[in-house]
Amino acid sequence: MLERGNTKQRDQLFDIIRSERSMTDTAMNRDPDAHILKACTTEEVNAYHVEATGASVTADSSVNLIHRYCEKLPGDKYFVPKPKFHISLIEGSYECKMTLPPNAAFQSIVGPSSRNSHLAKQLVCLEACKKLHQMGALDDHLLPSIKELPEKNLIVKSKESASGAGTTKRKELHGTTCIRALSGTWGEKVDGAIFQAYKFEFLCNIPGELYSGFVLLLETKLDDDVGNIELELYLVSKKVKSSVSFCGQVHLDAEQMTKAKCFQEFFFNGLFGRLFFGSKSAGTCREFLLKNETRSLWSPSNMYLLLPLETLNTSSPEPCQINWIGINSCISAVEIMKKRSLLGAEHCNGEKGNLSPYKNGSCSTNVIHFAYSMADTNNLKDMVVLAIHTGKIYSVVEVVNNTSAESPFDGNTDSASSKYMTFSEYFNKKYGITLMYPGQPLLRLKQSHNPHNLLVNFDEEGTTGKTLEAGVLVKKAQMHVHMPPELLIRLDVSRGVLRSFYLLPSVMHRLESLMLASQLREEICCSSNFHISSALILEALTTLRCSENFSMERLELLGDSVLKYAVGCHLFLKYPKKHEGQLTDIRVRVICNATLHKLGTDLKLQGYIRDSAFDPRRWVAPGQRSIRPVPCKCGVDTPEVPLDAKFHTEDPKVMIGSSCDKGHRWMSSKTIADCVEALIGAYYVGGGIIAALHLMKWLGIDAELDPSLVVEAITTASLRSYVPKDNEIATLESKLGYEFSVKGLLQEAITHASQQELGVGYCYQRLEYLGDSVLDLLITWHLYQCYTDIDPGLLLSQLTEYVKSISESHTDGSLQRPKGPKALGDMVESIAGAILLDTKLNLNEVWRIYKPLLSPIVTPDKLELHPFRKLNELCASRGYFIKEKFIKKGDMVHAELSLQLKDVLLIGEGYEGGKKIARGEAACRLLKELEKRGIVFSRSASKKRKLDADHIDSSTASYMEIDVCDQLTDENLSELAINKKRKSTKDQLPPESTSLSSPTNDCSNKDRSPDSGTPVIATINTKKGGPRTTLFELCKKVQWPMPTFNSTENKSRSPIEFGEGSEIRNGFNSFVSRISLHIPKFGSMECTGDARADKKSALDSAALVMLYELERQGKLVIGGS
Repeated sequence: MLERGNTKQRDQLFDIIRSERSMTDTAMNRDPDAHILKACTTEEVNAYHVEATGASVTADSSVNLIHRYCEKLPGDKYFVPKPKFHISLIEGSYECKMTLPPNAAFQSIVGPSSRNSHLAKQLVCLEACKKLHQMGALDDHLLPSIKELPEKNLIVKSKESASGAGTTKRKELHGTTCIRALSGTWGEKVDGAIFQAYKFEFLCNIPGELYSGFVLLLETKLDDDVGNIELELYLVSKKVKSSVSFCGQVHLDAEQMTKAKCFQEFFFNGLFGRLFFGSKSAGTCREFLLKNETRSLWSPSNMYLLLPLETLNTSSPEPCQINWIGINSCISAVEIMKKRSLLGAEHCNGEKGNLSPYKNGSCSTNVIHFAYSMADTNNLKDMVVLAIHTGKIYSVVEVVNNTSAESPFDGNTDSASSKYMTFSEYFNKKYGITLMYPGQPLLRLKQSHNPHNLLVNFDEEGTTGKTLEAGVLVKKAQMHVHMPPELLIRLDVSRGVLRSFYLLPSVMHRLESLMLASQLREEICCSSNFHISSALILEALTTLRCSENFSMERLELLGDSVLKYAVGCHLFLKYPKKHEGQLTDIRVRVICNATLHKLGTDLKLQGYIRDSAFDPRRWVAPGQRSIRPVPCKCGVDTPEVPLDAKFHTEDPKVMIGSSCDKGHRWMSSKTIADCVEALIGAYYVGGGIIAALHLMKWLGIDAELDPSLVVEAITTASLRSYVPKDNEIATLESKLGYEFSVKGLLQEAITHASQQELGVGYCYQRLEYLGDSVLDLLITWHLYQCYTDIDPGLLLSQLTEYVKSISESHTDGSLQRPKGPKALGDMVESIAGAILLDTKLNLNEVWRIYKPLLSPIVTPDKLELHPFRKLNELCASRGYFIKEKFIKKGDMVHAELSLQLKDVLLIGEGYEGGKKIARGEAACRLLKELEKRGIVFSRSASKKRKLDADHIDSSTASYMEIDVCDQLTDENLSELAINKKRKSTKDQLPPESTSLSSPTNDCSNKDRSPDSGTPVIATINTKKGGPRTTLFELCKKVQWPMPTFNSTENKSRSPIEFGEGSEIRNGFNSFVSRISLHIPKFGSMECTGDARADKKSALDSAALVMLYELERQGKLVIGGS
């Protein structure tokens, strides 16, 4: 487009068109041989070329490259690394000497002579570029390689880890390592076998509650710290102290082994499984499990026996006497059941001709007829019996007088129903059994039940809804059954044996875990100079997901510090010419999660990790058939899963923890890296730094601390020529309370990088790098030892806050702690590094000197958390949401935090040089305003809210957290915030908007609401947890306070039907939840949900009712409605 009448623009356009046509014509009509290049007659001698990449640098560009290299070196606001040039005129030629910063690959170089000073400067830079490339400080592209990788096999003897390895987001499928100590070949021996015997003894804290002893028979002898342990078992209203001890060897002949196996098959299947399989309703023949060969129930990889012991007999010379009387009784019962299943007998009692006095309902004798035996009524209490028609095991509670098989059927048996008139009719129609003694009184029997996880003391976990729903804290009424005695086979075992059976899964689970830990210890092959207990290794292998009273968290924190120190110290000694930035980068690469993950998986560490809570219902003893199978659908035939990308996923729907029957389970990739750190921590606790270094060597981490390198570093420091002012060293030593053997180390520790202008060729940065890891380890170790019972998260907070107070006080946003120069914190760390070298790596001596200097060391009760964390936890405990906004204005950051209470919108502002500091300042002002309103931070409140989050649901608890926006942009961020506000409701304007004013006007006084406009949500997900999730997201979006729930439980003796269609459920308990939601400037709303079979479904029902009520009130638009 041209301006009309503008001849100048027109002529320019025509010139462009003519030029374009001329260029096109020339290109089309040129000589085809004209493209051949002629040899260049001018030779560029002042250049350096890299053959591998073709990169080159000339004398002219070398000056800029040297400046770029120096810019990448470590510096601060007091010191900017840059080269210095000194030009001399010698015999008519110029010669330039360049001095690089002390943390460069080399310090000085002299260039060739030149005809002028400018060219001399270029030539010395060109020579420096050559030397830097040859030394590896410049890569093959002639770019500063500050972030260089270690040489091959230098630190980590493995290839670089795959992308995403070691992260929480990535989930990986892994197998479970087989426990070698449980395997055995004795099952095939026909002439008997010798077993290693381990005695189980149980002592209840309630007098009179007796538990029978058991013996574990294994083919392999266990380590002493595995086979001799004590542990507490926590039942609903009592505790049982269990002890395991080695009691020598036991020989069983072939017949005894057969009987022992049969006993184990009978009891474990009868109590925790089923002795009958198949049913008419399923179209399969009902069959007795032990009727035929049972070899399929036993596996060589899981071969051991658990047998009851005789009551303690002090006169017996044997340490453990197996209760063969009880075992033989069970064998007889099994033989009876086999015969019945073969004959299909309708009658249960073998005494067909023997008529009972009870036949006509009279009660003239104390004899009770059981199946194939009789007993006195006075000896029935606590008798253990087997029901011949179901294969279930019971214990007798009492004889129910004035009842008989002709009594009205109340449905209170093993199968509730209302279509039978009498007990006789029920057993005849359902099982085809005709009772021979219908006049006998019925027996009230205590049913067997599922085993429970008795390793966790739920009384200390708090009475949350989660534990209540798990049925652990709620003591339910015991369910008894009434049954004619002639349907029962007497078992000559005590009720104490029955009681002990329910303890065995938990005891064996702990033993199996210790066996696995001991097996890993054997793989690591410890030195005889130190002993790491199996319990400590087990702690390092156990994640929080296991819900044990121990986990790897504390050891992981310690191991991280040990690893950081060991690798850092090794690099410091091995590379005396590398500066702090290079050492830090190499260390980061060595100790990063991706590297640790690769090291762990190479050694198959993932198979040892325990990452799911013990489920005793899926625990299976040898000889037991699982009634809760989880067939493998993982696509892997072997127990071990290949390290292949197809077994990696980031799908949030994939559940972590639970395993299939082959032991395959999904695991967070980061868990493996955490376990590596925890193991390092465990070895440090058990054997000090020597044991930790031994483990690192096994892992493939080269962190050896060579004494000769320590001597070399000390010798180098002793040759320092620079002498500071008089008495500086002596004064500082006096304050430290330590006299250096090598004064040069202290000189280096207090020399700032800017001192190179005075000709000093060293500074404190390398020692600061070393001292940082030393103090980190010493403080972590101190906190680990002193506070054994505190939460690992709190331990980490203590460490973070305290280390921050030492080295980063200049960046703290608390507005309370005095700010100091960064160099001061750096010097504290560098002196620690100097003392470490001077004492030849004596950590105890460094701690002796530094402990008084660092006192008072923070304690859990005096821990001062960061203001934003305080605000975060306070709002989480109250159900409030925070919104953040950051605006960068030049070098300053404006942070604005808005917090909606029930009646007011609080806005806190902060202006600082960094985002975190500005946010901390704004949080401080919000905390002060909340304190004026009586809302004060309390750790107990924060902990209670955490429990409440678990109470609601793990899938929705995340929506109770604070909304954090971490993106820092320029002025247009405020526009984004305004646009977001248009998505919310007008009716949510608060009655007032309070500004947290200050003399510097740090808080705005704007009358505004969190949002404006009616919020719109998608169609509500009605699956479990869906309505709550939708409601919590809504509250988070518009900054309404979190709703509160109040649930009521109603119990019924008759079944209650819940739901409709395919969702119909029956139960004896119903839950109804009432929800309350406060909307600013509108008021509170309360709704009640429908009755549901469980508490979480009741919460969902109440949330759903609230969502529809909000829509009716015009506060919400639901998509699709």
